[in-house]
Amino acid sequence: MKQILARIGKIHEESVDVLVLNFFEKTKDLTEPVKSLDQSLHRVIHRVLQENNFKGKALETQLIYLSKQGADPTLAAKAVLLVGLGKKEAFNLETLRRAAGKAAKEISRKGFTSFATLLPGTDNPREAQALVEGTLLGLYKFDPYKSKKEEDTREIDRMILICADEQRLAEVEEEIRAARIISEAVNFARDLINTPANILTPSELANQARQMAETCRLRCQILTEKEISDLKMGALLAVAKGSEEPPRFVILEHDPKQAATGKEPGNSLALDTIVLAGKGVTFDSGGISLKPSKGMYQMKTDMSGAAVVLGTLQAIALLDLPLHVVGLIGATENLPSGKATKPGDVVTSLSGTTIEILDTDAEGRLILADVLAYAKRYNPQAVIDLATLTGACAITLGRVAAAMMGNDKSLLDKLRQAGETSGERVWELPLWEDYRELAKSKIADLKNITEDVGAGTIMGGAFLSYFTEGYPWVHLDIANVARNFEEKPYIPEGGTGFGVRLLVEFLRSWKGSGLSQK
Repeated sequence: MKQILARIGKIHEESVDVLVLNFFEKTKDLTEPVKSLDQSLHRVIHRVLQENNFKGKALETQLIYLSKQGADPTLAAKAVLLVGLGKKEAFNLETLRRAAGKAAKEISRKGFTSFATLLPGTDNPREAQALVEGTLLGLYKFDPYKSKKEEDTREIDRMILICADEQRLAEVEEEIRAARIISEAVNFARDLINTPANILTPSELANQARQMAETCRLRCQILTEKEISDLKMGALLAVAKGSEEPPRFVILEHDPKQAATGKEPGNSLALDTIVLAGKGVTFDSGGISLKPSKGMYQMKTDMSGAAVVLGTLQAIALLDLPLHVVGLIGATENLPSGKATKPGDVVTSLSGTTIEILDTDAEGRLILADVLAYAKRYNPQAVIDLATLTGACAITLGRVAAAMMGNDKSLLDKLRQAGETSGERVWELPLWEDYRELAKSKIADLKNITEDVGAGTIMGGAFLSYFTEGYPWVHLDIANVARNFEEKPYIPEGGTGFGVRLLVEFLRSWKGSGLSQK
């Protein structure tokens, strides 16, 4: 979108195609800004509300064409779009995001290219951010491989937010700026997730990371297969063995202090260090433990954790957050071949821990075992990993929230709160010692799956916990929310980018370490 502006004034004086008005359920009385507009429309909005033609239920919309209402001919707008927010007592930022996404889709499908809307005027300081996020995320499309573009929609090029409080104007403008940066980062992650695996190979994923780093002035180091081998990342290499595509290990760093002083990577002393680790399996066939063919094409999205890490680093770099944030990505394919790792093989990870690989389709935890062990060298105040790790996650939580496990209560609580604010919710599952015991192998230190015990999502976290000693850590299993199977108000079908807004919110609200070391 070319322009997103904040203004003080009257909504009906804006030169736009559509005026968007949000209403709570059972609203009968118009607010002062809307009354003035309604007078110009011969009280058509009042009539619609009084006659119950529009009830204000969540995501309900009604488009009123002004040419049919005898409206004031000096009005530039062609239509008014009424959007329902649902019950007032249930209102939150997620309500606003969804309403904005629904409105943006409606406006685009009707062929309009500009609109103005009123800030609701609640006490929540993030209203403008939520409105812009919902709009930009709702308008996302992925069509680079279509020979003919869709013609039933038009691009919206201008959005205007009308602010009633002049003293808040600067704050609203800053919210708009942040929302644009965050939404573009989410859509960058979505593009990566949606890209076919024959194009987005591990090497190309690394190239995308390098290009983004150059644009955003991040440090970037990409390790080749030989360098990964020299590090003795045996678990990552075990996953990569079956593919002709070589693996890559991507290291990104955002460090404002380092940029100013010219310090070497990993030597930031003045800022808190947060490590984000992402699973980057650009295609997962299951390896020798081959997946069923039905739906296997969706396994191009198995690098969603890596995409979220890249999107988050892009956003925080452009927001210039005063934190040392490291992004670590293990990128590979998981394919069967004569060279592929076999069920029953034993490998040695970077930490020196030996792993019995009972199922080659439980490959994400192998990659993260090495990545999480590598994270220790940064002496981080927090480490968060993201992975499409287990299909069991959808059975546990549906497609509503990501599963969360970890070893530090304060860190878990911070992420939970960030999830409520961002709308990307997480739910904690237990990591009791009973589960950790089940991850032990009889012929090696650990085994990568546990047979016939259930708790698949928890067991993935339990396995990873052995590689996180010495720092606060949280594991996010996003397998159930990384891909959407039906279009929602601001979440398209396909890759969702779930986790970018969650992590950016978490990092923006970081107040120093304050985490209990366990």
